[in-house]
Amino acid sequence: MNNLFLRKGADHRLRGGHLWVYSNEVDSARSPLAGFAAGDLVAVKNTNDRLLGSAYMEPNSLICARVYALGEQCAMDVEFFTARLHTALAIRQAAFDKPFYRLVYGDSDTLPGLVVDRFGDLLVVQLNNSGLERYREPLLEALIATLSPTGILLRADSRSRREQGLPTDSEVVYGDVPQQVALEENGVHFLAPVYEGQKTGWFYDHRMSRARLAPWVGGKNVLDVYSYIGGWGVQAAAFGAASVCCLDSSAQALEGVETNAQLNQLQGRVTTRRGSAPELMAAMQAEGNLYDVVILDPPAFIQRKKDLKKGIAAYRRINELGLQLLAPGGLLVSASCSMHLSRADLMGAVQQAAVRAGCQVRVVEQGAQGADHPIHPAIPETEYLKAVFLRKV
Repeated sequence: MNNLFLRKGADHRLRGGHLWVYSNEVDSARSPLAGFAAGDLVAVKNTNDRLLGSAYMEPNSLICARVYALGEQCAMDVEFFTARLHTALAIRQAAFDKPFYRLVYGDSDTLPGLVVDRFGDLLVVQLNNSGLERYREPLLEALIATLSPTGILLRADSRSRREQGLPTDSEVVYGDVPQQVALEENGVHFLAPVYEGQKTGWFYDHRMSRARLAPWVGGKNVLDVYSYIGGWGVQAAAFGAASVCCLDSSAQALEGVETNAQLNQLQGRVTTRRGSAPELMAAMQAEGNLYDVVILDPPAFIQRKKDLKKGIAAYRRINELGLQLLAPGGLLVSASCSMHLSRADLMGAVQQAAVRAGCQVRVVEQGAQGADHPIHPAIPETEYLKAVFLRKV
């Protein structure tokens, strides 16, 4: 294991528990980045040769090294991965009584670049950078030994992999994985399209907020915007909603809604409409439609910090449309998965939307990511999810 030396004073973040080394923090005279390849393991040291931790290299990235073991020097072998997986598994098993959750959430589980979603005996894995790619085999060996899965699917089509020019073909790397994988969330059953669906095929992160729908939707008419395969909408119907309309631009996603509604014998109360959300919501308003509950869970409108102003305007606009479709006394659920959008910014966008829609709103509940997406206190970027429940008054 070679040494990666930091410049004077550049060790304060790692000493505070952070796990990233930026390229401008490296002492390039003592450890030039050109001397490393992606995946090389290094002992990160300060100017006094004090060991700060072990990391793997991404020498061509702004974050040029990702620490996986603070304050110690160790390899990324089967033993390492097995220990990390057992720690992650213990957290999930304490929080959830069934094996449906995000098993590994990158830096928060001290496995930077790695995502593993568990669907019972099946696993969907994402290796999101070229450095981690070198350790695929010991990782898979540890996953098999720890969980005894019947199948592991490697989803290689993430945005970060595309940006790095890495292969994006997904493949079954162990056992068998069907096209549609079963899961259960909040007592409701779903089939997730793990090969072709968004991300790993499912979004476990809003599980707790979706559970919060239960007391609000009984006997109500619900609109689920950006519904994907019905995570919010089908659960609303299962919780007693009189009717649910799921809106999405993807025909494949809406087929998933119909499949999942039928799976729970709710097809009589769940309908779909396909189209661009802003355009279709404006048309629905013109039709005179009103709903008791409107759920807005859009894709990330803000991918990069420079897009913040434009993204806030997009959140304001979609919430304004949502409020215009909401009956007086109704509930608006406004969600965001944009890491660069703070909860305060989301709240501000909703308040501006209310002013533009000529109404007032009051926050009655708030939601965040669940225990399978733990937040690392030293890494604000690990906290990204927000959900705000607002009553239209």
